[in-house]
Amino acid sequence: MSFTDLAKKRCSIRSYETKPVESEKIAAIVEAAHVAPSAANRQPVRLIQVESAEGLANLGRYANLYGAPLAFIVCADAERAWKRPVDGMVSTAIDASITCDHMMIAATDLGLGSVWICAFDPVGVREAFNLPASLVPVNILAVGHAADEWKSPERHAVERIPVQELVTKA
Repeated sequence: MSFTDLAKKRCSIRSYETKPVESEKIAAIVEAAHVAPSAANRQPVRLIQVESAEGLANLGRYANLYGAPLAFIVCADAERAWKRPVDGMVSTAIDASITCDHMMIAATDLGLGSVWICAFDPVGVREAFNLPASLVPVNILAVGHAADEWKSPERHAVERIPVQELVTKA
């Protein structure tokens, strides 16, 4: 399958089977995270892999995991992240999001569903998982075997803005 076909197939899954994610699939998702690029190759991203019932319940107090049997808290170390010299912008959110995207595409390639969760309580997550002050929880990625049908890969033709609106030529 081409990358574009894989990207079109990926959709947010918000209902999961209780079946655990196989360890070799978890390893493949983690490998996709491992090879994700980061600004100036500073590699500030850190993952907290949550799959125990206790850990999922704990995380579930601060985010809707949609019943997924696996979640990754995607964090970035603000002290390690690259800072743009001109204005001081820190790459934490960008680096964590690139990593999360790699993980979602890998999950899709493995036949797993996922949903990128940004609606969560970062303070609660930080406290619940004893994160150091420099580690910023940016995203949560819920992963599992989809309980519902996947959306059509052709949906983008009607759900996305036209390419002419997306791209401005200069």
